[in-house]
Amino acid sequence: MADLLVIAGRAFQSRLIVGTGKYRSFQEMGRAHAASGADMVTVAVRRVNLTDRSKESLLDYIDREKIFILPNTAGCYTADEAIRTARLAREVGLSNWVKLEVIGDQQTLFPDTEQLIEATRVLVKEGFVVLPYTNDDLIAARKLIDAGAAAVMPLAAPIGSGLGIQNASNLRILRERITEVPLIVDAGVGTASDAAEAMELGADAILMNTAIAEAQDAVLMAEAMRDATIAGRKAYLAGRMPKRLYAAASSPLAGTVRS
Repeated sequence: MADLLVIAGRAFQSRLIVGTGKYRSFQEMGRAHAASGADMVTVAVRRVNLTDRSKESLLDYIDREKIFILPNTAGCYTADEAIRTARLAREVGLSNWVKLEVIGDQQTLFPDTEQLIEATRVLVKEGFVVLPYTNDDLIAARKLIDAGAAAVMPLAAPIGSGLGIQNASNLRILRERITEVPLIVDAGVGTASDAAEAMELGADAILMNTAIAEAQDAVLMAEAMRDATIAGRKAYLAGRMPKRLYAAASSPLAGTVRS
């Protein structure tokens, strides 16, 4: 059976979700999307041309027959701003899904969890499928789920930092305690090994943008991220061997078949 990512009843083939910002050209973005194998991409509503169709838009370079668009509320600093932005995305026909971001600090871009929970509660009541970007905090995640979030998206490190996973223990706790909705690691991944680690920790999916867009070869990095996501998922499902302090012979005499 196919190992599908299911969010709010919708199935996706890929567990890698990618973004649309920071590419050197729209053409490069399109090639990277294809190489990533992703079937969901996130688009910043406040940074895209939604009204003047006579002008070029990144939306022109997304094959909407193959790729699901997930609008995001990047750049919003209050619940009200984020709610208005999500409503705009729905009004112009992008989606009733939203990657919800409510930023609390301009330098770190850490989320304001109080405002985030409030925005989630309002948007869910209005019929949105809400995927909130949050801290790697179990209590915040629980409150978001109680507010109706369709997934929780904890950061691995600050947005765009490329630092990789900074608190594996918290992600492991989230994996053990969050079973009702998908757990999607969002922000901070820098290279393929980071993606593999996130998936090996049990994440259901991973979302990234800068790690691909700012790579010297974005298309090749997109391929690497695709492969790392798949490998990490398989390793998690397979179950790794236990770590041991001392050696254990790989060809033991005990239990071997003798002729």
